[in-house]
Amino acid sequence: MTTHSNLKIAILYDVWENGAEEPALPPAEEPAPKRRRKGKRRKKQRRPKLDREEIFDALTKLGHEPSYLVVDGEDRSLAAVSRCNADLIFNLTESYAGDDTKDMHLAAYLELIDMQYTGAGPHGLYLAQNKALAKKIFHFHDIRTPFFAVSFKGQLDHAHDIAFPLIVKPLSEDGSIGIDAGSVVSSVKELMERIEHIQETYDSPALIEEYIEGREIYAAILGSTEKPEALPLVELDLSKLPEGTPKIAGTEVKWEEESEAYKKTHSHVAEDLDGETKEHLQQTALAAYQACKLRDYGRIDMRLTPEGNIYVIEANPNPWLSSGAEFAMAAKASGRSYSELMQDIVDLAMARYD
Repeated sequence: MTTHSNLKIAILYDVWENGAEEPALPPAEEPAPKRRRKGKRRKKQRRPKLDREEIFDALTKLGHEPSYLVVDGEDRSLAAVSRCNADLIFNLTESYAGDDTKDMHLAAYLELIDMQYTGAGPHGLYLAQNKALAKKIFHFHDIRTPFFAVSFKGQLDHAHDIAFPLIVKPLSEDGSIGIDAGSVVSSVKELMERIEHIQETYDSPALIEEYIEGREIYAAILGSTEKPEALPLVELDLSKLPEGTPKIAGTEVKWEEESEAYKKTHSHVAEDLDGETKEHLQQTALAAYQACKLRDYGRIDMRLTPEGNIYVIEANPNPWLSSGAEFAMAAKASGRSYSELMQDIVDLAMARYD
């Protein structure tokens, strides 16, 4: 693969403000500053860098000329994208105007204005985002995935009988949105209440699937749809969650840093798996990546049962690219530095346009 250098790369990301201004708080009465001893300075706390900032730094280190480009739901931001003279768009968008289902439309817009960009195209984003459709595709390709049904406003779509326990989540949300301890249900009453909660809270169909007990395994994939490479497997260890808590990666585990669930779960390279199981997991992930027509990079989330069965839970075309996240962890285990990972993504994208 050709290494591309000295590129102008615009890092495209999305923000959304709903326009409603928060009421101003009354000014707090500040206490008089305490006198400090001479020679002692108060340490300034640094906030962690955002993924786009880490990517900016990595691209700079590689000799590229990165810049930022933002879409905020306004037409002028789309116009700014069309005027961009970058050699490549590093596409980090996951929504448009606050709508998580519109990331595929941004990719389609980049296609329409003939911009070169990283990551999945509109088709891959759509197939991965609609979890029910992705599961139908997995079944077609003989990729094991939990049996499921979809419910929305009294309509039920299902292909197989499903048995309790079940897990209920929004059909098209990502980032564990809508998933918490109450998502796993064991009775018809709990199921109906959870479906109603999903529909009322997210105005979304509810995906109802068999709950698979087992280890949470992530496979990071690099490469084109035709020639993908599976990186070393990473496990999100859920074994230390409180007794009686479903072993799932819900919003507490993923995002709520002060919660007990967040503090008791950690990701690590899954080094204890035997060679045959690793190979089976990676081949399953590669098949799912190709079935959903992902490209450049993506992550396949799986469950490994105590009996050794592998279930694909979902395909993620936009895994978090922070240096501390699972994708970078897998890349490091493969021998790649964070900067080298960013260069690989750039080269894979540019190879489509060479």
